[in-house]
Amino acid sequence: MIEQYFSAPKTLRRARGGPSGAYIDGFIEALVRDGYTRTTILRSVRAATHLGLFLARRRQSLTDLDAATLRAFGRHLQHCRCRRSSRRRTGFHGRFGAQRFHRYLIACGICPCPVAGTVSPPVPPLVAAFTAWYQTHRGVAALTLQHYARGATAMLDALGPDVRAWTPQAVRQFLATALKGARAPSTQALITATRAFVRYLAFCGETRPDLVLAIPAIARWRLASLPRALSADELARVLKACEGDQSACIRDRAIVLLLARLGLRAGDVVQLRLVDLDWDEGTLHVTGKGGYQVRLPLPQEVGDAVLRYLACRPRCDGTDRVFLTTIAPVAPLHTSDAVSCLVARALARAGVAVARPGAHVLRHTAATEMLRHGVSLDHIGLVLRHRSLDMSAHYAKVDLATLRQVAQPWPGGRS
Repeated sequence: MIEQYFSAPKTLRRARGGPSGAYIDGFIEALVRDGYTRTTILRSVRAATHLGLFLARRRQSLTDLDAATLRAFGRHLQHCRCRRSSRRRTGFHGRFGAQRFHRYLIACGICPCPVAGTVSPPVPPLVAAFTAWYQTHRGVAALTLQHYARGATAMLDALGPDVRAWTPQAVRQFLATALKGARAPSTQALITATRAFVRYLAFCGETRPDLVLAIPAIARWRLASLPRALSADELARVLKACEGDQSACIRDRAIVLLLARLGLRAGDVVQLRLVDLDWDEGTLHVTGKGGYQVRLPLPQEVGDAVLRYLACRPRCDGTDRVFLTTIAPVAPLHTSDAVSCLVARALARAGVAVARPGAHVLRHTAATEMLRHGVSLDHIGLVLRHRSLDMSAHYAKVDLATLRQVAQPWPGGRS
């Protein structure tokens, strides 16, 4: 395997004969499988060879390799004068290549797994049952369950494990103490988590049913603001900023079109799988919040962009997710934040300034564009998968043409 990357006999002898030689071929195969470029593979192999020689000089073996030894190797690279090294002043790349080799040795069982500095406390059984119930019966996403579990655990720690002894006064006091000096988003998150937990306890018969009334509501005027959407010119500039032959540009353009034409959420894009694309029917199967499923038509422009990406999509075994990372190790996009950051970068390249750049501004754009073309609010709610017509009515504020028809003239004429 190494002969595909190095041809000089001296380099091959140094790589094969050193302490790392027995693992070099497997290391290269792992790098190729993870999608690393040829340049990165060359640098990583040189670093692995150099690391083996460094350990031999210290009379250590690969089994002794740990974080402290890697730090020592990084300091050594700054002033390396090894006679048998490649003499390349690539300390930055050498450190990262050595770390990749160390991770490969850990996966092979050669080096022991590093001990975590802190161990997460065990989740209380009641909190585990609470999150499992919400995931099964409400289809709550994993990230939301983490917030719920954090708030429920804090409540148990403060009020005690005997939930039958909880009183409205104790719940109020817990919230007043926990939310003192907290910002509005943190306050809303804790209120939502504790309300869901208390409702679950009441459903299971563990607490009195009216205990949830002790949790106050946060003053928030829903639908008070205008939805921020991009104009047709701004959207065209964003799409133009995603043009190019690079895999990252092709992927970004496909994602932006899915968000702006179909109104998908960032989480919908992350969870999109190959089996969700029905090319024969020209539809897209989407599973959104709460497990709500819908089949949406796939416009020609969006389908062409997705097909172009699939033609150059990196290989990633063990997953059928559509959108993957473009930087090795290649893996599916993990969270919706990755999609929002991707959109924010596209907006910045296009020179489009919005108050809250992210994937949701393109969802607003899709709804506003449908409204401009005469689509009714109930049909917009079906496409966006709104549970209530009130959410779709939020976009009626930007339908200026219709608002002009119903607007009453100012009494007394023009001032």
